[in-house]
Amino acid sequence: MVAVANLQYGWTLFVHPLHEKYGWSLSSIQTAFAIFVIAETWLVPFEGWVVDRFGPKYVVAAGGVLVAAAWSLNSVADSLFLLYVAAALGGIGAGAVYGTCVGNAVRWFAARRGLAVGVTVAGFGGGSALSIIPIQDMIATRGYEAAFLWFGLVQGLIVLVTAWALRAPPPGVAPAPAPRLLQTPRDFAPTEMLKSRIFWLLYFMFILVYSGGLMATAQIAPIARDFKVADIYRIHTS
Repeated sequence: MVAVANLQYGWTLFVHPLHEKYGWSLSSIQTAFAIFVIAETWLVPFEGWVVDRFGPKYVVAAGGVLVAAAWSLNSVADSLFLLYVAAALGGIGAGAVYGTCVGNAVRWFAARRGLAVGVTVAGFGGGSALSIIPIQDMIATRGYEAAFLWFGLVQGLIVLVTAWALRAPPPGVAPAPAPRLLQTPRDFAPTEMLKSRIFWLLYFMFILVYSGGLMATAQIAPIARDFKVADIYRIHTS
């Protein structure tokens, strides 16, 4: 989770360097981020099905390969088409890692599912906090191409190596879920869930909250440039 965070949260740092080198419009460059998010989120149900069939380590290992391939391709992408292909690869890889790690945490700690998911997801934000400044420094000193290439390879390798330590809990090993308040008299099938109004209300609420955060994440560097505060960190550290 730590190693894939910057595919999402570090993207904003690369927007202006790409714009300055190739002259692509900011909206065209940000389309790559939209492709990334779509691939990251909408394919998670399928990736979860693959995890159930083949286990978590293979899915996460494949995610690590895609992560490394995506940012390596970004480092040499000289067309919007290649940038979009890399975004799709990165989104699939990040979604594979994110969905698998969260799902596996729930399986291992069934009695403390909320805490397990919270700690696991915290790694996603923590990874960005630890490496966002090094990425910014590498872009400033060696160029965005080097930052894409080396951070992509390192992050992908970390995911690939650690993937082999993942495993689903054998039957009878994980603790049983804690007693919970009965919300409905029976469990609903997926098709019934999709016909439920409350499901679509919750889904829409989630889209509203998450889209706002992602929009800010993708645009924070351009916003900082508009307000003339993008270089304050480098001024104070030079």
